[in-house]
Amino acid sequence: MITSEKPYATPIIMRSMSWNDLDAVLAIECLANTHPWTMDNFNDCFKAGYYGQVMEQNGEIVAFGIFYTTGVAGKSYLMNVAVSPCHRRQGLGKQLLNRLLANAKQLNARVIFLEVRVSNRIAIDLYLETGFSEIGHRQNYYPTKKGREDALVMVMDLTFINE
Repeated sequence: MITSEKPYATPIIMRSMSWNDLDAVLAIECLANTHPWTMDNFNDCFKAGYYGQVMEQNGEIVAFGIFYTTGVAGKSYLMNVAVSPCHRRQGLGKQLLNRLLANAKQLNARVIFLEVRVSNRIAIDLYLETGFSEIGHRQNYYPTKKGREDALVMVMDLTFINE
C-alpha cells in the first residue's frame, strides 16, 4: 500500500546554549568548517556574554548559532551559525537564523551584521532570502587551505521583523 503521509519525524527543540553544550557545538563546528573555531573561541564568547542558541533532536545537538549585541546604537553581530552535515537540507538553518534574529530584536538590536565567505553560496542565498543586504566586501578575511578568501559584509534591519 502506498501512502502520502510523511514518516514520523522527531521534533526539533530550540533552546539557549549552555556551557554543557560546548563539546557538541565544537564537534559540529569541526564538521561544518574547514577552519573551525576552537574551544577557546567558544569559551571567550560565553565569557563575553554572547548569546547562543542550539537545536536539539533526540537529545543530540544538531545545529547552533551565536550572536552578540553591543548595546551601542542597537547593533548586533551574527558570529557563527552551523548545522551538522547530516542534518542539512531540512530547513534547520533557516529556522535557527529566524530565532536568532528574533532574539536579537528582543535584546533591542535594530540592525544585525555578519560576514560570510564569498564561496558559501548556500549561506549567502539564505541570508538574502531572509532579508539581509550586502553592504561591503573584506579582502583576504578568511583563511583557506591555499591562502585567504574574501568575505561579504551583510546587514539586516531588524525593525521590520516580527518576533
